[in-house]
Amino acid sequence: MIEIAPHLALILIGVGFVAGFVDSIAGGGGLLSVPALLLCGASPLQALATNKVQGMVGSGTALVNYALAGQVRPRAQLRMALVSLAFGAAGSMVAGAMPAGLLRLIMPPILIAIALFFAFRPGLSDQPHTARMTELSFTLFAVPLIAGYDGFFGPGTGSFFMLALVMLTGLGVLQATAQTKMLNFASNIGSVAVFAFSGATWWWVAGAMALAQIAGATLGSRLAVRVGARLIKPLLVLTSTGMALRLLWQAWG
Repeated sequence: MIEIAPHLALILIGVGFVAGFVDSIAGGGGLLSVPALLLCGASPLQALATNKVQGMVGSGTALVNYALAGQVRPRAQLRMALVSLAFGAAGSMVAGAMPAGLLRLIMPPILIAIALFFAFRPGLSDQPHTARMTELSFTLFAVPLIAGYDGFFGPGTGSFFMLALVMLTGLGVLQATAQTKMLNFASNIGSVAVFAFSGATWWWVAGAMALAQIAGATLGSRLAVRVGARLIKPLLVLTSTGMALRLLWQAWG
């Protein structure tokens, strides 16, 4: 049984709520939850495995809320979701086989690069535009890459899916954000299935953070449906830039 000081457990629960809120709107909740788990003493593999459980619950909650609001049709995305599940599992197998020391070295630079990418990404809007890729091509090429990354590492996956759907399939930000939840939920299921046998998951921590994720994702997805890109864009820039600065401070401290 993992022992964590009560104040650290409360911090992780709070992070779970905020990550669920952020992830349901703009993606990138893992930019908060993974570093928080590392700061609380988790190894890189433990942080990834634990984050997948609470992230799966959060993305599933957001998916239900977007579906109820008519923003996404899960059955229409089933083919994409199955591909996402398979490659999410494959990415987690690679992460599980990687030496812990190597994971510890590569995680901070990846997190910083992702945060900076989202901070300086091009402007987006709720208006649909011309698609550059068919749905089949997107399923065969874009989904495996992003889902594989999600299984291997994870933070920023929701944002990557959202940006890819906007830039490649022509969707507006709100609709792309809603459809992202199905793909992210599926890749998380694949990852959790793999990590469940690794012994790396902090189950009670993941459960507590997952409950907080439900609350945060419910609030965030409902707010996103009402406000749209006006909320999604600045929130993602704020959180990703803040985490980049936090990681740089750690590296130099």
